Amino acid sequence: MRPASIIVPTRERLPYLEVALESLAPDAARLGAEIVVVDDAGPSPAARALAARFGARYEAHPRPLGLNVARNTGLARSDGELVVFVDDDIRAAPGWLQALLDAADQHPDVDVFTGPIRARLEGDAPRSCGREAPPITTLELGPADTEARFAWGANMAIRRSALERVGPFDVSLEHGGDEQEWQERMRAQTPGARVLYVAGAAVEHRRAGADARLRALARGAHARGRAARRFDARRGQAPSLARELRTLCGSLAHVARRRCPAGLTMAAHSAGRVREALRERRGPAAPGPATADDFLSGTSGTVGGLDALGRAGADEAVNAWELLSGRRLRLARAAGHAPATRRVLALGVERPERRDLARAIGAELARSRHRVDLHTRPPGDRGKFENLNLLLDEHPPESYDWLLVVDDDVRLPHGFLDRFVFLCESFSLALAQPAHRLHSHAAWPVTRRRPGSVVRETAFVEIGPVTAFARVTFPVLLPFPALRMGWGLDVHWAALAREHGWRCGVVDAVSIRHLAAPAAAAYPREAAVAEARSFLAARPYLSAREAGRTLATHRHW
Repeated sequence: MRPASIIVPTRERLPYLEVALESLAPDAARLGAEIVVVDDAGPSPAARALAARFGARYEAHPRPLGLNVARNTGLARSDGELVVFVDDDIRAAPGWLQALLDAADQHPDVDVFTGPIRARLEGDAPRSCGREAPPITTLELGPADTEARFAWGANMAIRRSALERVGPFDVSLEHGGDEQEWQERMRAQTPGARVLYVAGAAVEHRRAGADARLRALARGAHARGRAARRFDARRGQAPSLARELRTLCGSLAHVARRRCPAGLTMAAHSAGRVREALRERRGPAAPGPATADDFLSGTSGTVGGLDALGRAGADEAVNAWELLSGRRLRLARAAGHAPATRRVLALGVERPERRDLARAIGAELARSRHRVDLHTRPPGDRGKFENLNLLLDEHPPESYDWLLVVDDDVRLPHGFLDRFVFLCESFSLALAQPAHRLHSHAAWPVTRRRPGSVVRETAFVEIGPVTAFARVTFPVLLPFPALRMGWGLDVHWAALAREHGWRCGVVDAVSIRHLAAPAAAAYPREAAVAEARSFLAARPYLSAREAGRTLATHRHW
């Protein structure tokens, strides 16, 4: 086994990557370590050639999958005893790797090591008064080795044995909290586990050119602020909105009082936190005491009256923008060529009073270039999931690439399935649903379409009205539990998705309209809630607050 593997996730930043590899390669070669470049942008001949120039191995994702997927890929495709994670925008100081290896030898009881991370803004960086924190991740604990609370991903070394014991990085976390979550997991498993700061293992964390200017730094700070708030909320430690607003006001006052343009990055970070706090207020109600039904969305989702008119108008405006901008046409063209033809099993329960809508759904699915087998059955005296399991018995899903569960009260857009499958596979979604239009009955606000978004990675997807399952989920999720109505099943799926590292997502660029009244219109709400309570009592699930989060928004495919 090699003494170390250096994992460098990257995505379309060749100038940064070149500087990083130039600083890493000499020590790696001298000490017998390997460098693994994981390209999260997809295969690139230029990136492959750059990696080869510095003796690094090149591993490419088929498409963008995220930073933590790249870290996990690097871990899986390396064999060094010490796994050293760095960002592609660092410059390692001479002796950096030797210092980490020496510390690992001298402290066999420590599993995680880090070192100084020093900000370096190259080019036209904004003027600073010197009182604000650097606008990128840094760590400085002095000239002597000491214990640290956390290591950060720009400069973080972990023993392979610890990674195997604790598990991979949580791929549902992006832009912040991921390294901390892993180390908190480590400490939960091994009380007293330590992180050692190695003063001689320093890196520069760089921003160059346009990336060092105020606008780019503020944009990055805003994204990190949103992620930080989401991470705090996930752990139940988020400050109140009033406190977040006070912090924002203080940041803006600093900018004005000190005439400090660089302070706008602090304000942008704070504004990101405020934005997420406001989104939380618009989303599901916060869970109450332990006895409360924290798996419920907290909203009915019913659309009617003047609100329905306004939503219908907004939908038409979004539709017009998609047409005039050419996005809908570009998406249709892309979906006409990729992916290769898939086999799709579509199942549903068809009520006699919905026969016309069901026929329209069948006709739309039949237009797809993919091979679609649609099977339905009347409800009889059984519930939805009881009927779906009967259909699965009659039509085993093992030979299919996708399972699509479709209710009989939705209107699918023209070209639905081709575009939907294209985007699901482009973003490696294992559980997915098309977004609800604004003028649609939708109990979960997170599932309503967002203008400008193509796909949003979310913590969960609903049990209906349209849900897609990739083949990788079949052994775990099928057959469905013996439920009639299925409330609570989706938040259980969300917990299983997190456990297995599956991506969930809402596809905004392909939206549907749920025409009938929302859940519990055809059966007693109390019975659905009671069934969910019983089902979830002994099973893991995400609370409504966690389930209602958007993890990442993608505006291009």
